[in-house]
Amino acid sequence: MTHPHADVVGSLLRPPELLEARERLVAGNISASEFKRIEDRAVDAAISLQERAGLDVVTDGEMRRESFQSQLVEAVEGFGGRTMDAWLWGEWHGDESVGDTSVERPETLGVVGRLRRKRHLSVEEFVYARARTGKTVKITLPSPSLYANLWSPELSREAYTTLDEFLEDVAEILREEVEELVRLGATYLQLDAPHYPLLLDEGTRRFYEQRGWDLDRWLSRGIELDNHVIGDHPGVTFAFHLCRGNQGSRWLVSGSYEPLARRIFGGVKAERLMLEYDDARSGGFEPLVHVPEEKVAVLGLVTTKTPRRETPGELEARIREASRFVPLERLALSPQCGFSTSVVGNAISVEDEERKLRAIVETAGRVWG
Repeated sequence: MTHPHADVVGSLLRPPELLEARERLVAGNISASEFKRIEDRAVDAAISLQERAGLDVVTDGEMRRESFQSQLVEAVEGFGGRTMDAWLWGEWHGDESVGDTSVERPETLGVVGRLRRKRHLSVEEFVYARARTGKTVKITLPSPSLYANLWSPELSREAYTTLDEFLEDVAEILREEVEELVRLGATYLQLDAPHYPLLLDEGTRRFYEQRGWDLDRWLSRGIELDNHVIGDHPGVTFAFHLCRGNQGSRWLVSGSYEPLARRIFGGVKAERLMLEYDDARSGGFEPLVHVPEEKVAVLGLVTTKTPRRETPGELEARIREASRFVPLERLALSPQCGFSTSVVGNAISVEDEERKLRAIVETAGRVWG
């Protein structure tokens, strides 16, 4: 694939029709075939929106997922009871309009048996979207160590004695998923890894350390597992997305990439680093000096959290500021995260979403031609 200067992270707002249909499916009030037709229409609309905005890379909007990382639990046996809060726990923060919310981690959630794949995670997403667009289809997958919060000494030891043993199985399932997607013609894949920036927060880091890995272990073993998933696939581009939490227009942590940048930017085998830079919480561009010469830094300058109207002029100014640390030809532009990390979307409209994607495409045209 070409290396676009205008990129997109993953999710788009789920239409009300799809959200209602998902609830009806769970309640047994709609057939699987009828639900799939509604789901397909939502994917069609997501692709159409991105094409209208002028993007050369599109996703299916993650319309088929409860959340960006839920498809592993849905496709694989071995996990105990779960709720949406499994993906939302932590100290969430927001502006006055969305407020702050603390969500407790469900103690019943976890891996309780050996993992066994029931179906592929994202193959349906790719095959369907590929048939409906001439653009490059990006498929997002979770970083394996993101699932560390699903292993606990209390629930999981009979299935997996250690966190390492569990995450090795997760990584192998994800590696097999990558291999199948590549076999089917996928050329652009992305690993979502928000848990690394969460290590910037002392409380979150303490939770993860209680699972058996200190910060150094996260930045060595975690990246080793990421690279196992990526594997070796000539002609396939990999991106690596790092954000600080994105749910209902809220966020989890603040802080510069600096403590993580050297080891993650240089250590992970992804060619494109998708980095959150939509406000002051992300720190300055100085950590970009750690981006290796063979990699592209995709600047997430456009926020998905609010309807704020970014202009091509202000975006171009920030890109040129970042070019003090990475040459312009190795920079690109994207939203800071998905617009709807889960079925709980951000506090914006579909019109806001499309306008922001158009601003990205217009800015890329001004900066890179």
